[in-house]
Amino acid sequence: MRLMLSLLVLLSAAVHAELTIQVTQGKQSAIPIGIVPFEWDGLQPLPEDVRGIVNDDLGRSGYFRTLAAENMIGRPYAPEQVVFGDWKNLRQDFVVIGKITYDGSGYAVDFHVMDVHQKVELFHHRVRGTASQLRDMAHYISDFVFSKLTGIPGVFSTKIVYVTTNRERNRFNLNYADADGAREQLIFTSTQPIISPAWSPDGKRIAYVSFESGRTAIYFQELATGKRQMVLNMKGSNSAPAFSPDGQRLAFVHSEGGNPDIFVLDLASGNVSRLTDHYAIDTEPQWMKDNRTIVFTSSRAGGPQVYSLDTITREVKRMTFQGNYNARPRVTDDGRKLIYVHREDEGFHIASQDLATGAVNILTMDTQLDESPSVAPNGSMVIYAATEADRSILAAVSVDGDVKFRLPSKYGDVREPAWSPIF
Repeated sequence: MRLMLSLLVLLSAAVHAELTIQVTQGKQSAIPIGIVPFEWDGLQPLPEDVRGIVNDDLGRSGYFRTLAAENMIGRPYAPEQVVFGDWKNLRQDFVVIGKITYDGSGYAVDFHVMDVHQKVELFHHRVRGTASQLRDMAHYISDFVFSKLTGIPGVFSTKIVYVTTNRERNRFNLNYADADGAREQLIFTSTQPIISPAWSPDGKRIAYVSFESGRTAIYFQELATGKRQMVLNMKGSNSAPAFSPDGQRLAFVHSEGGNPDIFVLDLASGNVSRLTDHYAIDTEPQWMKDNRTIVFTSSRAGGPQVYSLDTITREVKRMTFQGNYNARPRVTDDGRKLIYVHREDEGFHIASQDLATGAVNILTMDTQLDESPSVAPNGSMVIYAATEADRSILAAVSVDGDVKFRLPSKYGDVREPAWSPIF
């Protein structure tokens, strides 16, 4: 996210975050890095712990192993203050230092990335913002450091949307939060189920399904204003909305007195076209980055399997062959990995399939009843819903299975996660 741009203002006021991150597994080859507490000479404590957020972001990624502040020998904030030998003795590869200042109109963070082994400053950058943007500034720093040291775009400034359920109050909430679960806000609440939230490519609105009208209807809701619009309420069932990468079309599932099929809505003209017409169940469409191919789940081979559909030629090809249950497909933006729910040993788990070789890797054997995978926009992580102690929680796993963490809710069940694009 670029700082100094106007930030999203949601319909509702911010509430305390309900999601808390618990890292359960990281990469064995994680890079040792020290995030030194940033120098701050203000009279009052900062509204946000900038260093703590950066430290947690990088540590949670699994790509880095962060050093506890109490184990640091010094607290440098300028390059000339760094004693590289001290950090080498602490077995650190990199050190991030910085200083926060306030000039009456806003805050500035000057930060430096130091290479311990080469004994040089690699990068120096400054980011500015208001008090309410300090958390965004911290995520920006995390993204900067992560991308510079790994070559992979950071996703710490992205968002997630998800549904929480309070069984006792019969209440369904569509919520929105930072990727780390902080700053949760309410988008929409109902006494009727809410399912299948999906982001628009520009990150400005959410499509989702609500049962409030007596049947499943698809709605759009703008995050900046809260404006809500019923988009599809055709007779029968309307579900599983998915924006095309160019934002001009919406794939969805519709059925009226028969088996579900996949349709596409042209958002400019309002025209609806049918893509599949099969006696089996066709559902859960998701666009690939080429803006032409849709992956979806179908029972046309007996049990649910993943297929691809060319929206121009209407050619359908089967993609999954291992096991008798593979569903809810998602494809990484680089087109290399197919992510889906796979049944293995009577449990439902998240699987990754290499689209070049067909090799399948089961990512989540440590959780049960896994569902609703959503891939991070940099293709490195998958967030999904899992069942733990009779409650539905959110969890995440890297596409290689090395990194795992959970985002359990303090209140109620959490499901149907969707990871935002980078915006």
